[in-house]
Amino acid sequence: MEVLREKVEEEEAAEREEAAERAEWAEKMERMMKTAEVSKEESILTQDELQDLEKKLTAIEIPTPAEYSIINKALIDVTKLPASYTSNSPKEEHLLQVADNFSRQYSHLCPDRVPLFLHPLNECNVPKFVSTTLRPTLMPYPELYNWDTCAQFVSDFLTMVPLVDPLKPPTHLYSSTTVLKCQKGNCFDFSTLLCSMLIGSGYDAYCVNGYGSLDLCLMDLTREVCPLTIKAKETVQKKEKAMPKKYAVKPPRDLTSKFEQEQEFKRLLEIKNREEKQRREEEERLLEEEKAKPDPLHGLRVHAWVLVLAGKREVPESFFIDPLTARSYSTKDDHFLGIESLWNHKNYWINMQDCWNCCKDLVFDLGDPVRWEYMLLGTDKPHLSLTEEDDEGLDDDDDVDDLAKEEEEKSFDMPPSWVTQIEITPEEFETRCPNGKKVIQYKKAQLEKWSPYLNSNGLVCRLTIYEDIQCTKVLEVKEWYQNREDMLELKHINKITGLNVDYFKPGHPQALRVHSYKTMLPEMDRVMEFYEMIRVDGLIKREETPMTMTECYQGRSDFLSYRHINFGPRVKKLTQNSAESNPRPMVKITERFFRNPAKPADEDVAERVFLILEERIQLRYHCRDDYITASKREFLRRTEVDSKGNKIIMTPDMCISFEVEPMEHTKKLLYQYETLIQLKNEEKLSRHQAWESELEVRSSQRADVAGREGLRCARLPLCAIKVLEILKLREEEEEAHTLSISIYDTKRNEKSKEYREAMERVLHEEHLRQVEAQLDYLAPFLAQLPPGEKLTRWQAVRLKDECLSDFKQRLIDKANLIQARFEKETQELQKKQQWYQENQVTLTAEDEDLYLSYCSQAMFRIRILEQRLNRHKELAPLKYLALEEKLYKDPRLVDFVKVFL
Repeated sequence: MEVLREKVEEEEAAEREEAAERAEWAEKMERMMKTAEVSKEESILTQDELQDLEKKLTAIEIPTPAEYSIINKALIDVTKLPASYTSNSPKEEHLLQVADNFSRQYSHLCPDRVPLFLHPLNECNVPKFVSTTLRPTLMPYPELYNWDTCAQFVSDFLTMVPLVDPLKPPTHLYSSTTVLKCQKGNCFDFSTLLCSMLIGSGYDAYCVNGYGSLDLCLMDLTREVCPLTIKAKETVQKKEKAMPKKYAVKPPRDLTSKFEQEQEFKRLLEIKNREEKQRREEEERLLEEEKAKPDPLHGLRVHAWVLVLAGKREVPESFFIDPLTARSYSTKDDHFLGIESLWNHKNYWINMQDCWNCCKDLVFDLGDPVRWEYMLLGTDKPHLSLTEEDDEGLDDDDDVDDLAKEEEEKSFDMPPSWVTQIEITPEEFETRCPNGKKVIQYKKAQLEKWSPYLNSNGLVCRLTIYEDIQCTKVLEVKEWYQNREDMLELKHINKITGLNVDYFKPGHPQALRVHSYKTMLPEMDRVMEFYEMIRVDGLIKREETPMTMTECYQGRSDFLSYRHINFGPRVKKLTQNSAESNPRPMVKITERFFRNPAKPADEDVAERVFLILEERIQLRYHCRDDYITASKREFLRRTEVDSKGNKIIMTPDMCISFEVEPMEHTKKLLYQYETLIQLKNEEKLSRHQAWESELEVRSSQRADVAGREGLRCARLPLCAIKVLEILKLREEEEEAHTLSISIYDTKRNEKSKEYREAMERVLHEEHLRQVEAQLDYLAPFLAQLPPGEKLTRWQAVRLKDECLSDFKQRLIDKANLIQARFEKETQELQKKQQWYQENQVTLTAEDEDLYLSYCSQAMFRIRILEQRLNRHKELAPLKYLALEEKLYKDPRLVDFVKVFL
């Protein structure tokens, strides 16, 4: 009875387990059906509304072009592709069966949803599972290690081909190798290539099959702002309020009328409100113009993009990447309207969440089977933890083991990718754009890209900014350059103001960093900025107007920091070379100096002003510590002789001074006289340097341009380089716009290419000579004869006999050498064995191991020597006969040997 009772209890327990599994499966099916029917219940329409909707949908005509193939038969021969492209392995066939079964279950449980995108055809019309089409690859270029540069490369390198049917995924999904060779593909091809590169770089990336907006699917950026036009936000530092001093002077009373201030404030407020209203109206009008027309297929257009989950590569937040435009989007962006499925190289997931609010409410926890239904159990995503009730139900170890066995039976590892290694050659990486050029149209902007060295002036990118949406009136133009010898990097042209700004990389002959100008003509408005600590004269900035020139210095030995020159109007002279002999007259020169700690503050000049027309020189010295005023002096620069020719002596009225501490030390008249003479000399030096610079530049303008290309900087002193010289240099650089070529660029560097080819030719000839010398078996015997002597019959026969006998002796010597080594090894082994027999009792385990190791190595050497000796005995006669035949056929001996025979 007890046995029967136990059997009944076991049967009841099994029935309870089966009932629990059926209930759990029913709950899961109910949840799936509820999620699929939510939108259905919320969008119940009347019969008339349904008929109207059906009429509208049937009236929509969707153009269905013929099936378009990206495969260029001239580039790719499908018949020569590897076997993995043209057939499936047994594991792949098993995977396709699992996918078909999974698709049938999905269609049965969710009949209202579209079929899954599981195994499209490849370029050989062979069905391949989408996960095996991904080939994770780490590119050998450091620029392709981050997601933004990878996406930009894919976007630039490929040309977008729209889907044949915008409402369905493509029937073919080509390999990334084929897409790279053809340089074109649809959004699924773009996503596959980008996802393969991102996974290889360490990102947690997935291909997404979903629905996108019209602009996203057609790569239409005319309503998007160009990223290059977005200016970085400048951080404004708040000024700290100074603490009020205890004994500060009180400000004067404000005697203005409060009523007038209120009226002025109201008037300004009205003007501001009126302008704000006009601005809002203008913005509304522009928004109305920019507003896209309603898309009849909104929410139905199929699109593919890439999802990057947070976690790996220190990604803080999950985001989308549109591979067509290389732009990143938030997972809540309005361009992405829904997700059907996503996959990586390990598994495939179906979205079971409702997309009524686009992708804003989706939770990308792929380990949650309620939200994401996975196809294979072998996923690396952690599953949700079980509840306490589930844990209590699985307390029995047998049940746990049974479940583990069932999961092992159901689990299936993803087969390796059928795609060959993805490779990008250096030429392809450098060229990027198809045919070397690509044009992208943005909102009020147009971006053009070129491959390096395609344009003779080094232009690689141009951004044109327009005022209106129709792109008819140009506002600004930005041009980026590469590989320029003049180190020009960016040129910014403002079409409204006519201002041109050139930016240079380090390495310009004059250390130029920024050059702002409206015209290249001299003596016009311009600003030049130079790299610090490169120029010998320490010049870092120069501003020029028609009547002034300002220079800023840094790091000079004389502590000069600032120089400002005022010019007067030119006096007209009737000479042939008026521009050369009539420089601009200088009216005033102002110089400022940094503090020189080696001098006292009262003797260290802070500012020096030369009033040339007024013949006065003003000096202001540095202020002492804890002082609010500084010493000043003013000198009257008179002529050294009067009208009668008498020498003028320094008088006290020629120097007006203000001393902070007059009682400490009074400057004598001799000191003032020496200072005046020194100032006169410095003024002459400054004026002479300016005149010499202008004359030097104008003389250099007449010099030969070709001779100046390499000698300009060596001929002119850096401290005397002025504006006109730099302008002339810039004109020549713009006309020549020569490009620099790396010595490692073997294709473009002609000198390096010619030198390399010459070296290879010399090495090849040397190798041929060495080979001929090594193969000439008669060379040692011919060397015994007198040079230039013609061979006789008996000499030829003697050469043949000596060569054969020498070769025979060498074969015998080699056999003897092998035999001697063989006998030596055998004797040493016998001695070692005899030693072992004598000392076997007293040997330790370590000594026995050493003995056995020695015996093993000795036997190995003996076997090798025996094999070499046997082989030598077999091949020696054959080698002798072969040499004898060569001698009979040698062109130097053939005539004599035949006659002798």
